[in-house]
Amino acid sequence: MTPVYFDHNATTAVDKAVLAAMLPYFQQAYGNPSSRHAYGTIARRAINAAREQVAHAVGVQPAQVIFTSGGSEANNLFIRGAADSLKPSTVFVSAVEHPCVIRPAQELARRTCERWNLQRLAVNSLGQVNLDDACAAMEKQNPGLVSVMLANNETGTIQDVARIAEMARLQGAWMHTDAVQGLGKIPVDFTALKVHAITLSAHKIYGPKGAAALIVDKRLLLKPLIYGGGHEYGIRSGTENVPAIVGFGVACELAKSRMAETAKHVTILREHLEQGLKAMGAVIFGSGAARIPNTCYFALPDIEGDTLVVRLDKAGFAVASGAACSSVNPGQSHVLEAMGVAPMLARCAVRVSFGSSNTMMQVEDFLKATKNIIEELKRMNSVTI
Repeated sequence: MTPVYFDHNATTAVDKAVLAAMLPYFQQAYGNPSSRHAYGTIARRAINAAREQVAHAVGVQPAQVIFTSGGSEANNLFIRGAADSLKPSTVFVSAVEHPCVIRPAQELARRTCERWNLQRLAVNSLGQVNLDDACAAMEKQNPGLVSVMLANNETGTIQDVARIAEMARLQGAWMHTDAVQGLGKIPVDFTALKVHAITLSAHKIYGPKGAAALIVDKRLLLKPLIYGGGHEYGIRSGTENVPAIVGFGVACELAKSRMAETAKHVTILREHLEQGLKAMGAVIFGSGAARIPNTCYFALPDIEGDTLVVRLDKAGFAVASGAACSSVNPGQSHVLEAMGVAPMLARCAVRVSFGSSNTMMQVEDFLKATKNIIEELKRMNSVTI
């Protein structure tokens, strides 16, 4: 059986059109974009074209696009770069943020000389930020920065970012959203979200690893994390990764044009998957909330998630037991903990995230394999007892 990849929230394969666009910039058009000769000019034009493609994907001007090495750097750039430009107050993040938002916010709060405070916005059992509580907290705590992800990487739950941004703006705070998991799956419009900054990443939308962007309001003053030659409008120094940036641009263009078709396709796959999993007694996390269409985060009670992931891998299916970026720190998902999921059930969590190339036959085969594994594990347990 051909291995089946069901882990598209972790990363995606580079699209053939993206790869084709990238290839010339490795060996033919390999100039440094800061050089003034013809080689450099060709590279600079390629970056400018990619900047326009990324900007178009979220409805902004090209000058608002700051290229970075990844989503983690972009998120750190906003939190640390904005904090260094503002008077210390409170940084608000949701309790289900990616570690690359939570960790820099924690470090900011540890700077005792600067007197920044950290406030986590609680979520309900579906993983949604409690808007009433968020409003009350912001009115009381003097927010300076607010960061709430558009779509969660584990559950797929979509947050009401525009409403939270309205609250933040009323208090004079800068609002950011990590939209890495949303781009290409749901509409992502900078103006409609009412934010000051958005993080995007190429490798989640069939682009290359090593390219991402922080989209910023033109009025934002960010201090750089990396100083040097003043690249990216002086906000992110360092010679640009031209092939990856070119690939990012093409990936954004493709993601925008294919979004509706892909969303319809993966929604059908997920509905069939969840119907089959529920028949086996599975709990679907966040199933009552609006979710990105490709993601199913489930648990089969008494079947440990890591065990199921390993067994499924041997059966030819690549899935995840949580966030790939957190695999170096095994333990209970902080997302499920924030949602109030019992620890024993959280240990059983497994994530399936579909891509455009997945098929209904693969879903059928996955359900059969899962059922067989469950029956085998139950037989083993009964013998052991």
